[in-house]
Amino acid sequence: MFSHDDIERKSMVILRVLNQAGQPLGARIIARRMKDYGISLSERAVRYHLQFMDELLLTELVGRRDGRVITAKGIEELRNARVQDKVGYAISRIEVLSYRTTFDIEKRRGLVPVNISFFPEKIFPDAVVAMKGAFEAGLCTSDLVCIARGGTFMADMHVPEGQVGFATICSIILNGVLLKRGIPMDSKFGGILQMQDGKPVRFVELIHYSGTSLDPSEAFISAKMTSVRDVIEKGDGKMLANFREVTGICRESAIEVVDMLSKVGIRGVLSVGRIGEPVCQVPVDVSKVGMILFGGLNPVASARELGFGAENLAMSTVMDFQELKPFSQAYREVIR
Repeated sequence: MFSHDDIERKSMVILRVLNQAGQPLGARIIARRMKDYGISLSERAVRYHLQFMDELLLTELVGRRDGRVITAKGIEELRNARVQDKVGYAISRIEVLSYRTTFDIEKRRGLVPVNISFFPEKIFPDAVVAMKGAFEAGLCTSDLVCIARGGTFMADMHVPEGQVGFATICSIILNGVLLKRGIPMDSKFGGILQMQDGKPVRFVELIHYSGTSLDPSEAFISAKMTSVRDVIEKGDGKMLANFREVTGICRESAIEVVDMLSKVGIRGVLSVGRIGEPVCQVPVDVSKVGMILFGGLNPVASARELGFGAENLAMSTVMDFQELKPFSQAYREVIR
């Protein structure tokens, strides 16, 4: 019925779904969420895979009504997933989230892609203070955020007990909105952008989306490679940024969409080049236009620089735009 490689590949996706959920899931919900990864399985097929995974102690049945949870062995297996399962995962996730984005600029409603960070509850107020400067300086996709306490859900993500979920709008919002308007956008890489006198100079590090299983921002934050606070205070430093390309003929239409988004609080574009011209020393195809976007996790990176670490799940999911609020409002609610 299934080859060994096919079973292993689909099992990895099931483990990812269970790991993200943080609670027991039944076959029906798992099958629905697997479609986000481009895999269509019936409930019966999902149950077949789950039985196989139960035998390997990767999952555990906690009740016929409650469904399955991922085990410690399953989490470890997910971390050690085969390289061929990981390659291209980031670019695939971008494409999925772009498609799932339904944000309507004129109506100011719909689903937007978000990054989610989990902060330990005890340090969250201090982390919020540490992020304030980055939001005020506009070094992010948007100042709109969402906060959720442990034991609750943030979109379809479960927030662990003792943690606080913090959602920021992801730069994929531009991909999604342009896609709905018939303008294709090519996501090239995420990187560390060097700033001088408040202006972008060049990328000093980069990771191509097509060759990584992680969002580059996660990797750069973990490796402590940013100096966002220096950018805020001095105008000189290194921050998270993303590089995109659009077809040259679409340049004016893309800029129009960028301007429309800025009016609803989404100002994630740092620079737009001209057809065929390099942008911040990055070569661009002769028929394309290069664009540099702020990394949505720059505020979280600035908090990490002060020792306030978080578990970051970049390009996590989509959530209702109306659930977001300005950071200034969230700040007042947390610091009181």
